[in-house]
Amino acid sequence: MPAKARLKKEGKTTLVCGLIAALDDFRWTAVKITSEPHNNLPPIYEENSAGPETDTARYLAAGAARAFLLTVPREPDLADVLDEFWPRIGRGANLIFESNRVASHVRADACLLIQGDPREGAGKPSYYRAAQFADALVVRGDADLMVADGMKMEGQPRGPIFNLKQLDRISVEMNIWLKQRPGLTP
Repeated sequence: MPAKARLKKEGKTTLVCGLIAALDDFRWTAVKITSEPHNNLPPIYEENSAGPETDTARYLAAGAARAFLLTVPREPDLADVLDEFWPRIGRGANLIFESNRVASHVRADACLLIQGDPREGAGKPSYYRAAQFADALVVRGDADLMVADGMKMEGQPRGPIFNLKQLDRISVEMNIWLKQRPGLTP
């Protein structure tokens, strides 16, 4: 079986697109960080075409103002690529990252951790590192439901768990929670 066929799909891109669409007044700059090379693209690539073809094109189709793909093969190199990236976006940009690795490099106003299907085994090591920065957990559920203090991570205040029936449409409760986060402003 090819390696790609074994990759778990938690729905991160779908959730990011749902957040971009629901919070369109933020005029997001959406950033996907990957370790996999994509068609000889440079380490910092700005997408310019909206559509379903790539994750960054999906960000633009969902309403992002800008979309980037950062290709960073190894963890230690992420800081260098981010240092190169910051001048390209300018001050005041609202950033939304699809990445576990970025959590230890960027102080987020809201850090959401998406739970894959627990029956499929353990997550990536980067998932567990990112968990220490998570403000809320997102899981797929049969209905939209918020468990206010359901997430408990050692050494952190309790956070909500958002059960979402569809990851491409965030719940009213999640929308309200995000808009009430200190530092998150359109």
